[in-house]
Amino acid sequence: MIDHHVRVHPSADRLPREEQLAWKLAAVATGTQDAAGLDPQAAAMAVNRVVDNASVAVASLLRRPVAVARGQALAHRATPGAAVFGAAPGVRVSPEWAAWANGTAVRELDFHDTFLAADYSHPGDNIPPLLAVAQHTGRTGAE
Repeated sequence: MIDHHVRVHPSADRLPREEQLAWKLAAVATGTQDAAGLDPQAAAMAVNRVVDNASVAVASLLRRPVAVARGQALAHRATPGAAVFGAAPGVRVSPEWAAWANGTAVRELDFHDTFLAADYSHPGDNIPPLLAVAQHTGRTGAE
């Protein structure tokens, strides 16, 4: 296990990418932080989170807020772009609008587990934007 000391830095510090928290989190997520790689249980949990996101998104497709967000996103076609749940196959929109529509779809039915809780975030708040950017830029999961 690697321990990372995390502290706030002024914006003027301009830390190298490898010293920034986001970089270190990405290294842990992709198993590049050490030779041992990613814990199999952690990898399985990540897969479960993505499946959970997709499931609740599909279940919410006919709900009004989701349909409205999808309509907004579909007005912003882009190439290469990112997919939107419920849109025709091959339709791509700008990644920020895909993240908006897909995030709305995920959270429409999966809002309860952090509502007023100590946690400030939910995987459903992070997975749709990450997937949209990955689709738009043609990145793999490791990248």
